[in-house]
Amino acid sequence: MKHMLSAAQGDAIEWEAGLVQRACGGDMRAFERLYREHIGTVYGLCLRLTRDPPIAEDCAQEAFFNAWRSLQRFQTRSSFGTWLHRIAVNVVLARRRRTPLLPELPSRPPDAHGDCTDPPGEWTLDTPVEVSEIEAAVGALPEGARDVLVLCGIYGYSHSEAARMLGVAEGTCKAQLHRARALLRARLEPESQP
Repeated sequence: MKHMLSAAQGDAIEWEAGLVQRACGGDMRAFERLYREHIGTVYGLCLRLTRDPPIAEDCAQEAFFNAWRSLQRFQTRSSFGTWLHRIAVNVVLARRRRTPLLPELPSRPPDAHGDCTDPPGEWTLDTPVEVSEIEAAVGALPEGARDVLVLCGIYGYSHSEAARMLGVAEGTCKAQLHRARALLRARLEPESQP
């Protein structure tokens, strides 16, 4: 089974590499096919980073425009999807520098005693939650923590890959992921009943 899966993955990589090569030669239909294959994940990434559907759509379109312009420089050391994600992250970050996307929300409302400390421990929840609650909690995270959580926790990039995409140190990336998990846990778990 494992051999069949790796063979199928190899075929998909070769198929995509062929599309990239044809697109580099000016074949718009090949690039259109790459677009159709990747627009969903690129848009999803932009949406999670921006929290605004129209802005996410603009960022996704700009990412593909930038990819088309830079296609000759694409190197096959990474997959085309990974390369697109990096471009999309750069587009979102550049847009943030030009205009803030949304105001930052407080990381956690204070409890009755005004305590906002982050809970220790691993990322697990003691109670079930709805997907919409998780999406809302992720959307309410501070930008840096949300960016790292989206890239590492949702899209599976390593700390070093996410750090390179975001232009931060790997240690900062690890700290932001820890912070994001703690904030999410605090938001999604109901306060302990005395």
